[in-house]
Amino acid sequence: MKDLFIGTGIAHSILIFAAVISLGLYLGRLKVKGVTIGSTWILFVAIIMSHFGVRVDPTVMNFMKDFGLILFIFSIGLQVGPGFFHSFKHGGLTMNLLAVMMVFLAVAVTVCIHFITGESLSTMVGVMSGAVTNTPGLGAAQQTISDVMLAAGKAPGEAAAASSGLASAYAVAYPLGVLLVIALLIAFKSLFKIDLDKERNLLDDEEDSEGHARRMHCEIANPAVVGQQLGTVIKDMGNRIVVSRMLRNGTVMIPGSETVLELGDKLLVVTTQDNVDTTRILFGKEVPMHLGDWQEMKSKLVSRKMVVTNPAVNGKKLKDLDIRHLYGVNITRVIRNGLELVARPNLYLQVGDGIKVVGPEEGMDEISKVIGNKLTNLDKPNLVPIFIGIALGILLGFLPIRFPGIPQPVKLGLAGGPLIVAILLGCFGPRYKITIYTTRSAHMMLREIGISFFMAAVGLGAGQNFVSSILGGGYWWILYGALITFIPVLTVGLVARYACHLNFYQICGLVSGSTTDPAVLAFSQEAYGTDYPSVNYATVYPLSMFLRVLVAQLLILFALA
Repeated sequence: MKDLFIGTGIAHSILIFAAVISLGLYLGRLKVKGVTIGSTWILFVAIIMSHFGVRVDPTVMNFMKDFGLILFIFSIGLQVGPGFFHSFKHGGLTMNLLAVMMVFLAVAVTVCIHFITGESLSTMVGVMSGAVTNTPGLGAAQQTISDVMLAAGKAPGEAAAASSGLASAYAVAYPLGVLLVIALLIAFKSLFKIDLDKERNLLDDEEDSEGHARRMHCEIANPAVVGQQLGTVIKDMGNRIVVSRMLRNGTVMIPGSETVLELGDKLLVVTTQDNVDTTRILFGKEVPMHLGDWQEMKSKLVSRKMVVTNPAVNGKKLKDLDIRHLYGVNITRVIRNGLELVARPNLYLQVGDGIKVVGPEEGMDEISKVIGNKLTNLDKPNLVPIFIGIALGILLGFLPIRFPGIPQPVKLGLAGGPLIVAILLGCFGPRYKITIYTTRSAHMMLREIGISFFMAAVGLGAGQNFVSSILGGGYWWILYGALITFIPVLTVGLVARYACHLNFYQICGLVSGSTTDPAVLAFSQEAYGTDYPSVNYATVYPLSMFLRVLVAQLLILFALA
């Protein structure tokens, strides 16, 4: 029992990790004027305990740090992967260019401080990672400095001490990195004279004009389409509309591509907002009807909401299922991540998608068997793709990438490799019939366990020399970190508003995503009452994360060259 509390064995190490994480998460619930640093409390609790002599087995600590980082970064990649490449549309390119600008401004400020003050560039990388709240960047820098020093014949203890110094600088700069960004967002709201309702309405109008599903009721009044088959009429629309139902002589039916249109036919159409005018002109006119009107008329059709749970359907295009001809039903919309999409023939289905189906009762039973529609099937996580993805990510992370003028090759490491593989899996996995679906709760569990392990390990490793580092001049790190945070965020915020004319909520998402700071995102959503910043956060987060991990390694290599 004595060894359990004051020893250095495996059981003692696990006990310390559990205590640190539990206390840190409890303190993470505390808020000051609605602001909290969340799980970052784990880092400070670990530093304090380590300062007062708490030690854990070095092998266990290193494993927890590396494995926690992999779990955290891989879950982030899976989360943002499905919308990563799509995010470059509708202003995503501009957003990502601004994010790149913010990353390199932070690097420029870091390097300038290094040359002006003479502070070690390695230490400044730790300050920069804390100032921009980028934990994976810290992990990548620590791994790089350890690899380079060990390859140069340095003692393991010397490499560990250098890595610990980075963590100390990170911990000192981190709190102000969170609070200063929040303060700047508040200042932006005043400086830009923001009317929150007006900003929200502008985004609402913009969202309606994009690819979101929109229902409309049309009547055949265009002589040019009378007598034509429906498939021929909508062919030039490029599959941008779905005709869900047709009303003819008081009877509701599901039209097929061979259905001949007659004057006076009424159609229930699902399309996107930007196709409304074209659809209205094509068929003749839009008529004032409601969805309930179709139910009151003579019809044997029913409408159902179902969920894709059959792995055999994962990655298949809607047109490949040939649902309308085989089962006499029509899929009108696909609901993915809370967003309603038009059920276009070329749309890839994914496990976890919700679908809206219209057709006869017997057809519903058949389509239900095809797609699965068993919610219990979603409760079991698909672990095989996750662990294969982690393995591939580690392999990718250790492939050397050579840059001209840099003596040591750059490696994406345990942060960059898994991140890229996870993004690719999230984006393209379903197309190649790889089921990566996990419930939101399971995904969040994976992510939070990973960051908790990493924070605790970093703090326990850094705490031994933390106070001595501060007393030895580390208090200047607070000022350095403030400059690295303040200058890039202020500059990019002004450019985003006055040069790129971005919406205030877009700026909130841009800033929180570019600084890879979920605490700032949570503040902007809670303080300004909308989820819009999260969309733009996800737009810039992957590229920002990748660049911050990469530049942290490059700066370490330059420092040790």
